[in-house]
Amino acid sequence: MKRLAVLLLLATTTLLRAADAPPAAPDPLEAQVAALIAGPQVTIVHFWAPWCPNCRAELLPDGWKKFTEANPEVKVVFVNIWHKGQDPAPRLKESGLGPQPNLLLLDHPNPSRLAEKRLNAFLGQPLTWIPTTWVYREGKLRVAFNYGEIRFPVLQQMVDDAKETWDHK
Repeated sequence: MKRLAVLLLLATTTLLRAADAPPAAPDPLEAQVAALIAGPQVTIVHFWAPWCPNCRAELLPDGWKKFTEANPEVKVVFVNIWHKGQDPAPRLKESGLGPQPNLLLLDHPNPSRLAEKRLNAFLGQPLTWIPTTWVYREGKLRVAFNYGEIRFPVLQQMVDDAKETWDHK
């Protein structure tokens, strides 16, 4: 019983210290993406890296280039993570990505792939695999594809669904 009381006291003290701690400085990249997804339009946030074979498979001619061009009203944000400092521009340019007005290319400042150092959460969501693709509307996560390359007909259906107003009567 005494041990339980000590554990409870330690837990309470730790919680109180955490509550008194200053809030972590907001990540400027996360703030930028949060502002983008807050709008009424559908926004896709796609996490990838130029070295990743599954990410490269999505860059084939019927992949992201075709999707972004077919959906000009959908904002697509590519976030280059776990990139080991690799510049993604050449890989994207080879695939015809970059000049689309609805495509924004961002590099996360932490390039580490080491599990203990790498980015493992973004906008409060876990990030454990690439590619990862999230569909937002009005700041709310509508669909998350967290493990592996996207199938574009499925993504198109999810984007179309996210555009809809669902009235449950």
